[in-house]
Amino acid sequence: MESRLHPLHGLWSLTNRELAKWYKVPVILIISLIQPIVWLAFFGKSMNFASMFTSGLNIPGLNVPKQIIDEIASEVLKANFGTTDYFSFLAVGMLSFITLFTSLQSGMSIVWDRRLGVLSKLLTTPVPRGNIVMAKVLNSMIRSLVQASIVLVIAILLGMKLNPSLNPLDVVGAYAALALMSMGFASLFVTLALRSTSWESQMAIMNLLNMPLMFASNSFYPVKSMPWWLKPIAYINPLTYVNDINRQLLLGVAGHNLLLDFTYLLIFAIVFSALGITLSWRFLSES
Repeated sequence: MESRLHPLHGLWSLTNRELAKWYKVPVILIISLIQPIVWLAFFGKSMNFASMFTSGLNIPGLNVPKQIIDEIASEVLKANFGTTDYFSFLAVGMLSFITLFTSLQSGMSIVWDRRLGVLSKLLTTPVPRGNIVMAKVLNSMIRSLVQASIVLVIAILLGMKLNPSLNPLDVVGAYAALALMSMGFASLFVTLALRSTSWESQMAIMNLLNMPLMFASNSFYPVKSMPWWLKPIAYINPLTYVNDINRQLLLGVAGHNLLLDFTYLLIFAIVFSALGITLSWRFLSES
């Protein structure tokens, strides 16, 4: 009977069930936004690199015109960050941060479904096993993009400087990059949770990878300023490619080849999604 069903049978119903846990409890959304907003409002605004450079160049006894000092500081910032505004540089990193954080939590849902007996009930229905996994992934993607949108609006209100020639296609491209990254990481963590009955182990893995993934990317500083041993890690980190795409599209900053960036993210998303679907048939059938 199951073979006659549409391959996407039950996918949206399961996804909506996951989303209902979120939009019916707004406090979860508010709490998830606190950390990136704190980074933006406190760290982003306090790290005024332009002021640091101008103060360093303002040497007593050396009468350098303020206009020249400002120009030198702007050139130094642009050479290092690709933009004269570090806050905008960081704001793009916060978009990937909130997307990553939400994606890493995706595995928790399947752990609780197993512990509460919901998963056992789902396995008695004709819903394809892969759709159980993909519903978790799709839920994570939708939540990630909604939260990233809120962070983006707040960043703009705080002074993020967008590319003057920004167009709707650039925005679509930025969201596509975030969606691909979310799809890959959510699939990975749902896969890790397929056989787990312990939410503690999922939290431990999430906390273990959260900060290293952020700092081993170009979210806070460019890859070229990293030590030699950290650069290879940054270049295989999907966050590096998401940030590069979004800085090019949203800020107009020069970066790597966009086609190669998107290709890397697409491969990342497809590989881990396929892995999650494949293992779901094996592990969930044994449940």
